[in-house]
Amino acid sequence: MDPRHLTPALRALRLCLHLLMAGLLVLAALRAHTAAGVAAAVVTGVVYAAGSFLPAVRESQRAAAVWLGTLCLAWLVLLWVTPDGLWIAFPLYFLQLHLLPVRWSLPAVGLTAGAAILSYVRHGAALNPGVFIGPLLGAAVAVATVLGYQALYRESERRRRMVEELIATRAELAAAERHAGTLAERERLAREIHDTLAQGLSSIQLLLRAAERALPEGSPAAGHIDAARRAAQDNLAEARRFVRALTPPDLEHGSLAGALERLCGTAGPDGPRVRFSVSGTPVELPTPYEVALLRIAQSALANTVRHSAASRAEITLSFMGGSVTLDVVDDGKGFDPGALRAVRPSSEGGFGLPAMRSRAESLGGSFTVESAPGQGAAVAVSLPLPLTLPAGADA
Repeated sequence: MDPRHLTPALRALRLCLHLLMAGLLVLAALRAHTAAGVAAAVVTGVVYAAGSFLPAVRESQRAAAVWLGTLCLAWLVLLWVTPDGLWIAFPLYFLQLHLLPVRWSLPAVGLTAGAAILSYVRHGAALNPGVFIGPLLGAAVAVATVLGYQALYRESERRRRMVEELIATRAELAAAERHAGTLAERERLAREIHDTLAQGLSSIQLLLRAAERALPEGSPAAGHIDAARRAAQDNLAEARRFVRALTPPDLEHGSLAGALERLCGTAGPDGPRVRFSVSGTPVELPTPYEVALLRIAQSALANTVRHSAASRAEITLSFMGGSVTLDVVDDGKGFDPGALRAVRPSSEGGFGLPAMRSRAESLGGSFTVESAPGQGAAVAVSLPLPLTLPAGADA
């Protein structure tokens, strides 16, 4: 592991491991009564130190395994020369558990403990339970410590990833809320311009036309009225351009029917199959009508995808004489509309249906929901078509 990436706790553990290895090697060298014992302890220390300075050991698992094997061979030589070399087994346990996969590290720890016990017996020490319990207990402590730390590390990493995902999700939600707020403000401005300025200019134009027809032939006021009517007509066209510029992006490059048909493709691969159809003879709708119908369809389809577990859904736009109707029907699990009305909106949801109803009623329309548990759901909104205005006066 690269020392630059270690936490303070891991740096402290790494230092303790180095000190433990150095102290045990010095002890083995001091207690050795032969030059061979001292030389074996020095060689083992040199091999161990090389692993801390060689970059390949930190960067390559294969190089780390080769270094660990060399260190174990040097330790076996030390064991052969002096029985005090068995104490080196304890730091070796940690190295094996850290550098090798679990399927290899556990057998390596067992072989190391066995070698320590056999070395102690080979050098003629008296047999007692401590000869076997000591190395095995040290191995068990090392395994429990390392595996427990690895489990805690994995849990910490999982929590860190969850926190990062939550932060990213919060940023996405904030961006989505800003985008939704921008779209809502655009819709509000378009609706206000349409309902006030555009309608007022349209009414002024109608009144000026009526006044123009009522003037006697050759009246000097006719030119002024005609100029005023043309100015009202030009400003009405400008107001329409403002309304179109503030129209939601889904309606910028096509009709309402086209936007609804594109909406059917947003359910995703795991969502229901959505079909769109038009009934009756389509007529051009004012922008507020198109915005309201599109938003209601988006909200209803989002509810279908999120809550209904439906396999099929259908969006139908119907033009029927004096009204236009939008129906969104699915074959999902359904719900009890009466019980849903009793639930107050919260952070978990509950705003969709009231918002759809408010949009429809703000344009003088009606909004109905039909559903029952296990029988799917149908959302219908009907808007009365506005009275036909003379050419050039429709806002």
